Amino acid sequence: MNNIDLKEKKIAIIGLGYVGLPLAIEFGKNDFDIIGYDINPTRVEDLNKGFDHTNEVSGEDLEKVNSIIYTSNEKDLVSANIYIITVPTPIDSFKQPDLTPIKSASELVGKYLKRNDIVIYESTVFPGCTEEICVPVLENVSDLIFNKDFFCGYSPERINPGDKVRRVHNIVKVTSGSNDEIAQLVDELYSLIVTVGTHKASSIKVAEAAKIIENTQRDLNISFVNELALIFDRMDIDTLEVLEAAGTKWNFLPFRPGLVGGHCIGVDPFYLTHKAESLGYHPQVILSGRKINDEMGVHIANKIVKLMVKEGHKVKDARALLLGITFKENCPDIRNSKVIDVINELREFGIDVEVFDPHANSVDVQKEYKINLIEKPTGLYDTIILAVGHNEFLDLDIKGLGETNAIIYDIKSFLPKELITDRL
Repeated sequence: MNNIDLKEKKIAIIGLGYVGLPLAIEFGKNDFDIIGYDINPTRVEDLNKGFDHTNEVSGEDLEKVNSIIYTSNEKDLVSANIYIITVPTPIDSFKQPDLTPIKSASELVGKYLKRNDIVIYESTVFPGCTEEICVPVLENVSDLIFNKDFFCGYSPERINPGDKVRRVHNIVKVTSGSNDEIAQLVDELYSLIVTVGTHKASSIKVAEAAKIIENTQRDLNISFVNELALIFDRMDIDTLEVLEAAGTKWNFLPFRPGLVGGHCIGVDPFYLTHKAESLGYHPQVILSGRKINDEMGVHIANKIVKLMVKEGHKVKDARALLLGITFKENCPDIRNSKVIDVINELREFGIDVEVFDPHANSVDVQKEYKINLIEKPTGLYDTIILAVGHNEFLDLDIKGLGETNAIIYDIKSFLPKELITDRL
């Protein structure tokens, strides 16, 4: 495979979500012929019309980059030479890895795999998943032999949904391959679109492990400050003031307490712990941190109810306005949003919760959480909870939406302190 002109290769990107679409656009900007494949025909139809519901890619870029074919017809994949798989890797109801999407994508690619083709995975997985789980699927479906007839690479995604500064081209890319030659080729491929450089890992397993600990480390750091918030709440100390004071030291890490959801941080640690347990090791620190973060929604709801009782509010049938249901600010992504835990717990107390979020898609929220978003707040409310720091909420007359002595609780430390009753 020496002296390959990568620009002559046709790239198929499997999955056109928050990861796949920006990647396709970046390759398209650099004159690659791209097949953008997604199993959702509506998604493909929207992209062909120049609309991206994730807001990760502008309509201008969709219109300007014309070297991409968006399709849900799998037969269009036959002409590709390099396949990049960017499908989700969720967990199931038992908090175990759900490898169904990545296995299905591997089966799909295996049907069209040819000699000397390369399959690159970007989905977050446990160390060993590519070679132990995905490669056998590719071999079985294609009747080709791994590292003889076809090859694999792994280059973990580092997309930060809603971030308009850190994009595909200016985030250092970790790369790897199934042998030295392929590792070099994969590294060269990404070097053509990533302007800030790449890091070539020594093996696919190392690259997989690097990705999984990035999110696990962040999860643990947040769990630490969440535990601090639980402790300081009992001491009647403002956690944010403590963190701001400690933050004057040069090496103090500026993490804040909060709900930990989304498609990465609240999910990926379970991939690592699953692999560890399969090898006979029970992770203690990682699972302890996950437990703290998973229980924060219930803690917040109970804190709000206590504040309501203290101020003389009747809890049953009280009206609550919850601001934001996406997993992060200024972003429409509702996947694994832990705001639902707050909502469900408040409803257990008999509170009528209305949810307002100008970024979330109402159809998606209804489908995922069985919640009907309101078009705008119609006060007066007994309690108002700021769950997500969308910029639009700064323009709301939050005080004016509340009853006298309404409880205003700020999960994100987003609002001015003088406006709120309490914060996490």
